[in-house]
Amino acid sequence: MNTPTHLNHQTLRDRQRELSDILPESLSVRVHRALSWLDRAEQETGDDDARFIFLWVAFNAAYSQDIADRQRFDERQLFQGFLGRLIDSDADQLLYELVWDQFSGAIRLLIDNQYVFQPFWDYHNGRKTEAQWQLAFQSSKTAAHRAMGQMDTLKVMGIMFDRLYTLRNQLLHGGATWNGRVNRKQIFQGAEIMGRVVPIVIHLMMSDHQRVWGNACYPVVD
Repeated sequence: MNTPTHLNHQTLRDRQRELSDILPESLSVRVHRALSWLDRAEQETGDDDARFIFLWVAFNAAYSQDIADRQRFDERQLFQGFLGRLIDSDADQLLYELVWDQFSGAIRLLIDNQYVFQPFWDYHNGRKTEAQWQLAFQSSKTAAHRAMGQMDTLKVMGIMFDRLYTLRNQLLHGGATWNGRVNRKQIFQGAEIMGRVVPIVIHLMMSDHQRVWGNACYPVVD
């Protein structure tokens, strides 16, 4: 299919209607839910906290799996595998362009930001020593910069989403003040990145609708 020059709720909704007869039911549910949250996020122009949260819920609607034994699976493992499937489906290299041409600077800043690195908070909560979190941070940054040097899109996106997941936890679990004065930079960066990633995710899932994306959580029940 031809890739739209601008992916947003409206263009993706139009594409969903075009594909309505051939999208598998489970994928159709995922796309419908993700688009509803993307629509709400696009209306939020002055509140980066809310915009990030709406975008994360949209992303979650797209990737979340119906797994019987969730205790055996880490949430990070789920979306790491999901990212791999997306990149396999990305014939037009939209994610590659996003990482290397559009947001390489913002992604680097996010990766180098200690406030979205979970072991930093583990140290402040007494679960790690200062030396442990600093060593882990340096190792993570080294791995990220090596992946950037090798232009390893999957590796970079995996580390980026690990940082975004910490940011997600801070907001959704009440670990941050709404519209607070401290640590605002990563909220804005996270919202900007997710605002570009989520439409691409929905686009790729519809484009590769024959791929098995798994059953959606909480099926539609009348």
